[in-house]
Amino acid sequence: MGLDRFPRHPLTFGPSPLEPLPRLSAHLGGTVELWAKREDCNSGLAFGGNKIRKLEYLVPDILASGADTLVSIGGVQSNHTRQVAAVAAKLGLKCVLVQGSWVDWPDAVYDRVGNIQLSRVMGAEVVFSQEDFSIAIKGSWQAALETVKARGGKPYAIPAGASDHPLGGLGYAGFAQELERQERDLGFRFDVILTASGSASTQAGMIAGFKASGRARDVLGIDITARPADTRAMVLKIARQTAEQIGAPAIEPDDVALDEAYAYPRYGIPSAETLAAIRLGAQVEGLVTDPVYEGKSLQALIDKVRAGVFEPGARVLYVHLGGVPALSAYAALFR
Repeated sequence: MGLDRFPRHPLTFGPSPLEPLPRLSAHLGGTVELWAKREDCNSGLAFGGNKIRKLEYLVPDILASGADTLVSIGGVQSNHTRQVAAVAAKLGLKCVLVQGSWVDWPDAVYDRVGNIQLSRVMGAEVVFSQEDFSIAIKGSWQAALETVKARGGKPYAIPAGASDHPLGGLGYAGFAQELERQERDLGFRFDVILTASGSASTQAGMIAGFKASGRARDVLGIDITARPADTRAMVLKIARQTAEQIGAPAIEPDDVALDEAYAYPRYGIPSAETLAAIRLGAQVEGLVTDPVYEGKSLQALIDKVRAGVFEPGARVLYVHLGGVPALSAYAALFR
């Protein structure tokens, strides 16, 4: 596969761990074997997460560009912007982060704790904007790029989630190769690979990476945006681009499996069922998840096992993408 022709700057510890979840499996009836792939433990950079894996493929381009400032965008509690700040610190670059008011959350410390607190600790310049949530390119991000230029800096633009970038899908195409090596060592393949899907390149990269082995449709994305048509279109776009880059077979629309049932009530706001899933994972396995991304994908996993969606004896892999620092921004829910 052609992934090897793209330079990669290692920022992770190596392959992220695979962890069996026997107590959760038993709690849910024992008919399905549940595992987790711990992308939340993949790096020492500010708690790691899925964006670190993506950024490994952007760093060579960043360094080659001669940029002195990384400029990115996300919500106030964006996991992505926190990871961009960490990578900037690691590379000795400046960082400007546009934090959009994408989530209407009333906690008085929402803009002071969690991810945004870590970004400030790491020296990033934080700029707030009032645009609504979407995965489209934002005017505020483009304005921040122009501001850096006006100061005499040389910015490097990283879109939300490091997703809609020419190299955005490569990290999770690499994830697919990594997982298949781990499966060979284990002696079995997972039947379902379940992941949260937001800015799209995590699921898209997996689809492209698994396409050659006929497993693209084993990747089940759980929409967390509450704008599933936009998410589905972006997953398809990035998956097609990535497959072409790495020489994988062409991606078809039905290669994108996206479940739309769990993003409610809206992006960044957890339902009572999401909170119950967060508590169950934590209390049964010590598996800590967040209210925005992983709590909703864990809710989907739990719900589907209980509903008998997966065949008895199936091995289901829950991909934990990180995001736990955001929990403290939702502290009032856990008093």
